[in-house]
Amino acid sequence: MVDRRHPRPGGQAGPAAVPLYGFQPPVGTPYGLEVSTVEDFFVQHDDWPWNPPRPGRATFHYLIAVTEGELRHDVDHVTRAVAPGQWLWVRPGHAQCWHPPGTARGPFILFEPDVLTPGTARLLAPLIAHEAPAVLSPHPDDAAWLQQTALQLLDEHRALGRRPLDVHHALRRSLLESLLLRLANAPGITPTSAATTGTARGDTYGRFVDALELHFRERHRAADYAELLGCSVRTLSRAARNATGKGVRDLIDERRLLEARRLLGNARWDARSVASHLGFTDPANFGRFFRNRTGITPVAFAARALTTDP
Repeated sequence: MVDRRHPRPGGQAGPAAVPLYGFQPPVGTPYGLEVSTVEDFFVQHDDWPWNPPRPGRATFHYLIAVTEGELRHDVDHVTRAVAPGQWLWVRPGHAQCWHPPGTARGPFILFEPDVLTPGTARLLAPLIAHEAPAVLSPHPDDAAWLQQTALQLLDEHRALGRRPLDVHHALRRSLLESLLLRLANAPGITPTSAATTGTARGDTYGRFVDALELHFRERHRAADYAELLGCSVRTLSRAARNATGKGVRDLIDERRLLEARRLLGNARWDARSVASHLGFTDPANFGRFFRNRTGITPVAFAARALTTDP
């Protein structure tokens, strides 16, 4: 699970500090998968990260099935309310902030992307995608099965030592993949055939999208991502054009603009903090960037968002 040893922002950090955390399970946890419960997670981390609440990002997936109470959780600076029978999915790169759990109960699954076999990852592309819904309401025919499978996964995770380690991990991964494949049937998830998913996320463009979600705040050039992916700028540019009809720089700028809109509107950050958060060395440069793409200034956008809120 996320370990308390994560670096804390410290007294000097303002709203622009949203740290990125890696997967740090307890010693002895095999591979990049850990399963617990919401209640145990809060008991084990009574002083972090909700006292006081602090935003952060992770390189791994958080998946929570709420079976009792209501769980409130900020995902990309919007507070989500997750009711019994619903699932919360925080994907790598999402900005998130915890709320006290209250009466919320349910299985809590954390896993790194590499835990999934490549074939299953391709089938799950629409569910794993950063833009997929943060709150999922499973199809009624799947709800009871999903909850039971999550509890079986929890039981198997706690059975470490009862059977050979490779068998133990194979069972955990099999249960996780079965659960996710069934969860992909939830309303709001666009079905994708195996033929199309083979080129949707597992190729250069798909890896670029994943990298962009983790690094768009500090990496702003096509060359930065080509280096991360181990390919040439030409290869990356061709992949982006084939998938979207847009250039790599356009996609980077669109992601930065989306984050700016979220922070200025939903999260009520000021323009200077947003500029710093997105890697602009000068707030004036951010102002021009935002105005050229929206037609209004960041301040005007924030004021309009405030007046249109219910």
